[in-house]
Amino acid sequence: MMDRQQVLDVLQTVQDPFLHKNLAETKALKQLSADGERVALEVALSKQDKVKQMQIQVEISSKLKEKGAKAVSVQFTVLRNEEIRQLGGFPVKLPTLLSPGVKTQFISVASGKGGVGKSTVSVNLALGMARQGKKVGLLDADIYGFSVPDMMGIEKRPAIKDERIIPVERFGIKVISMGFFVENNSPVIWRGPMLGKMLNNFFNDVYWGDLDYLLLDLPPGTGDVAMDIHFKLPHSKEIIVTTPHPTAAFVAARAGAMATHTKHEILGVIENMAYYKKQKNG
Repeated sequence: MMDRQQVLDVLQTVQDPFLHKNLAETKALKQLSADGERVALEVALSKQDKVKQMQIQVEISSKLKEKGAKAVSVQFTVLRNEEIRQLGGFPVKLPTLLSPGVKTQFISVASGKGGVGKSTVSVNLALGMARQGKKVGLLDADIYGFSVPDMMGIEKRPAIKDERIIPVERFGIKVISMGFFVENNSPVIWRGPMLGKMLNNFFNDVYWGDLDYLLLDLPPGTGDVAMDIHFKLPHSKEIIVTTPHPTAAFVAARAGAMATHTKHEILGVIENMAYYKKQKNG
């Protein structure tokens, strides 16, 4: 019959994969039942991860069987936050783009109406900056009408590391878009509060690293997302995109008025599709 000390000796050779300490050191053994050659134990890890749990279950079972157990049952639970903290398990929180002291410059690309080429301008501007050696991020903030992944030919999804989203990198630009989180070009059917929550995730849950510039491709108009951006980023600068069409220019003036109202510096106005070049005679 196996006793508690024999089980602890085994746990001393098995590590918590997140704390990098052995399971005896983390006091992971929460319950133990030994009935003859049958052993059942409950082990607490610092995080719930099915793959890691399966690996540890196999490791514990094989080592206990080497010591004479015939049947081993391992159940898992999670350490309390206080226990994890005492073990030094909470990593230093990495700064986000909204943390004090972050030197990233924000440039919002806005328009009054859709279809004026705002996303095209955002992508080309990001490419131009990256070619000049700048560290550039591009946030596709058009939650409903995301198009940046398709424009840039991005097919893979962001990775997750240490509970932070890692942007997809393309042409030297770090990119995040709602398009990475929906399947098969599905529509996003959300109301305003959900939009604000997603924006918070893009700023606080994405590890952008050290950026010189973050370009924000805003949705057209002066709706919820544009308003949230204006108040979250009081020092953001803006570029207004329009076309020669009188209606586009008329509506673009509203986007400019909103920037002025929230004290965002307007870097300039881009008149897209200003002329048409004929193929034959230029």
